[in-house]
Amino acid sequence: MNRETIRKILNILKRTRKLRQAPVFMMNDSLSQSPFYVLVSTFLSSRTKDEVTINAARRLFKHVKRPEDILKMEIHELERLIYPVGFYRTKARRLKDMARILLERFEGKVPHTLEELQELPGVGRKTANLVLSRAFNRPALSVDTHVHRIARRIGMTQARTPHETEYQLREKIDQFLWKDVNTLFVALGQMVCKPQKPQCNECPIKEFCEKNLNT
Repeated sequence: MNRETIRKILNILKRTRKLRQAPVFMMNDSLSQSPFYVLVSTFLSSRTKDEVTINAARRLFKHVKRPEDILKMEIHELERLIYPVGFYRTKARRLKDMARILLERFEGKVPHTLEELQELPGVGRKTANLVLSRAFNRPALSVDTHVHRIARRIGMTQARTPHETEYQLREKIDQFLWKDVNTLFVALGQMVCKPQKPQCNECPIKEFCEKNLNT
């Protein structure tokens, strides 16, 4: 699949009204885009439905504005606020560690390089790229399970891992569009191109799909 076709696909997804109802758009629109908020909410979203993440983040941010606020909070209170996100007890402990490192090494500010972000507890490449694109408006391409699955399914890549998919898509997609890929593909995956029983007949990009599962 060439660069021009991919550009057309992304433009179609941007104009598809149904995708705007996806939980990922709700989360992006409902939460602050400040670096600390983006970092924490994205961290909480791992293995958690966006609807759950939205509510947990709202509860937490009523009490937390800075890393210092997390350090002052008792662990059981932190667990209570973020419950029922996936692995909430582990995430509560890592939030404490994250806050401590932000204060000790970064003067309480969220770092803005991929390497430094990945030094924070629980922050992998996917989360780091999301923080760079959403909070700092930097060219970064975040590949999660939705992006990896859909890119393979429609024929953009044959990569075997999300890491490989990221590097292949970086070569095929114009840099100014990188920040759109995650949100648009996640929305498509949530609303249409689902892991099981994808709704191919309703897919806005089925004409470009090299692996339409209903054909």
